[in-house]
Amino acid sequence: MTTLHINGKKYQLELKGNETLLEVLRNNLGLTGTKTACEESECGTCTVNINGKSVLACITMAAALEGDRITTIEGLSNDDVLHPLQQAFLDKGAVQCGFCIPGFIMSAKALLDKNPEPTREEIDYALDGNLCRCAGYLKIIEAIEEAGKIMKEQQAQN
Repeated sequence: MTTLHINGKKYQLELKGNETLLEVLRNNLGLTGTKTACEESECGTCTVNINGKSVLACITMAAALEGDRITTIEGLSNDDVLHPLQQAFLDKGAVQCGFCIPGFIMSAKALLDKNPEPTREEIDYALDGNLCRCAGYLKIIEAIEEAGKIMKEQQAQN
C-alpha cells in the first residue's frame, strides 16, 4: 500500500510500482486537470508541483512519492475562489484552447512561490519545458506577471 498526499488529502493506493504519477492522478483518482500529451517529458502539459517544485508527472513514478506533497491544478483553487494564477490567466486572455494551461500554471506557481517578482527572463526559464501549440506565450507571461503582483499583495496583507 502506498500513501500519497495530493492536494491536501491522503490517498491509500495499491500500486504495482510501475505506474507514473500521471496515470495514478488521471486513472485512479479522476484528477484529469493534469493532461496527457507526449508522455515523453517534452511538452509540460503534465506538470504538477511536488514539494513546491515543478515536476513532470508523465515520467515520475508514483510509488516513489510516499511522504511528498503533491499539488495538481485542482488543488490550487480554494472552494469557489480561483488561485491568483488561475484568475490572471482568465483576466489576461492567456487561455486559448486551454489544453496546456494547467502545466503552465503549475510551472508558474513553483516560480512565484519562490519569487513573486520574476523578470521576463526568469519567467521564460521557468516555462522552458512547457509548450503551447496556440502560441499564446505573451499573454501567458503577462498573466504570470499579474499573478505575481497579486500574490505579493496577498502575502503583505497576511
